Amino acid sequence: MASSSAHRSPQVADCVALVTGGNRGIGQAFVEELLAGGARRVYCGARNVDDVPGFMRDAGVVPVPLDITDVDSVTAAAAACPDVTVLVNNAGFHGRDRLVLTEHPEIARQEMEVNYFGTLNMIRAFAPVLAGNGGGAIVNVLSVAGAIPTAFMGGYSPAKSAALFLSTIARAELDEQGTSVTALIVGSVDTRMADHVEGSKEDPRDIAKTGLRAMMRGERTVDTDRMAYEARSRYALDPARYERGMAKVMRSGIQSTGR
Repeated sequence: MASSSAHRSPQVADCVALVTGGNRGIGQAFVEELLAGGARRVYCGARNVDDVPGFMRDAGVVPVPLDITDVDSVTAAAAACPDVTVLVNNAGFHGRDRLVLTEHPEIARQEMEVNYFGTLNMIRAFAPVLAGNGGGAIVNVLSVAGAIPTAFMGGYSPAKSAALFLSTIARAELDEQGTSVTALIVGSVDTRMADHVEGSKEDPRDIAKTGLRAMMRGERTVDTDRMAYEARSRYALDPARYERGMAKVMRSGIQSTGR
């Protein structure tokens, strides 16, 4: 379920990377894998730089104050990190709510602001930086919920779907400057965002390893784990059956990885 770009993407070794939401979860795993792979410099974007763990600072990670929904904050980050060659758009927000039958309709808008518009803000601000440094690469950490409609992810699923389309459009627009764009379709991962989900979950480090390998190969859209490609396959084979199953899950109130 992946195809390759004609561009030569940067290697992890000696790259300069910025990871949004890099202070925990999948973002932290990307920071750790970048360091392990020999990145020359890693910036960790966080709304509060005090949340960047001490071990990261000790390893040379550079904390960057960053709220991806705030254009001024994003612009300041781009100015502070002029040497970036790899942008990992990892920061996200899952409101854990329904879309229609909700008592908090504002959550869906918040999810769109972070997961779609925030990612768009970052790509717009850093596209010139990447171009000035030879093209580079963008990695968008998305979700299986953005590839297929998913129960209990009312606003999150449409927002991640929008970010998936954004990845394709950005790839086409940035082709001429030599910037590759890799979209990661991620299943359930053992992070705080998925602590309410039952069943087995993926190790964040495995997701980061898969994502960086995909970037180095110049791949476009990649299922990072078993849950992602199995869920996408079930939906593609029989959408009606999948949707009936989704309604059943919604009635039960239990969210599980199915494993």
